[in-house]
Amino acid sequence: MDIRSVGASELDALLALYQHLHPEDQPLPARDQVEAVWQAIIANPAQQCFGLYRDAQLVASCSINLVANLTRGCRPFALIENVVTHSEHRGRGYGQALLAHAQAFAWGQGCYKVMLMTSSKDPATLRFYESAGFDRHNKQAFIAKPPAC
Repeated sequence: MDIRSVGASELDALLALYQHLHPEDQPLPARDQVEAVWQAIIANPAQQCFGLYRDAQLVASCSINLVANLTRGCRPFALIENVVTHSEHRGRGYGQALLAHAQAFAWGQGCYKVMLMTSSKDPATLRFYESAGFDRHNKQAFIAKPPAC
């Protein structure tokens, strides 16, 4: 098992893995726009996309974003998104290892907290995040989405 930043040339592997996150996600825009977004992500040191590899195959991933902050002694905080493990590789501890890696990265950057949200109501998913060190009772999340056009 190897955990590292997803490489610039691994966009297609990451997009294939994301099919296991949101199988019925919105279609992607034109390829050049997708590649431009990917290049912006990998060029930004405050944004990391970590991948867990098994036998050189990307089997799990998460993104972490560091957010500059003027409170808490100007320490940043981090947001984790897009946590996914390939459906054929779940239940092997890969997600736990990946989240531990992402948290260690955040602590190494001086973050005072790491947050993530899930829309899942599945008790097993909630236990998974709690066992990875996240407290679902500490704060309340609110989400706003743009009005339908």
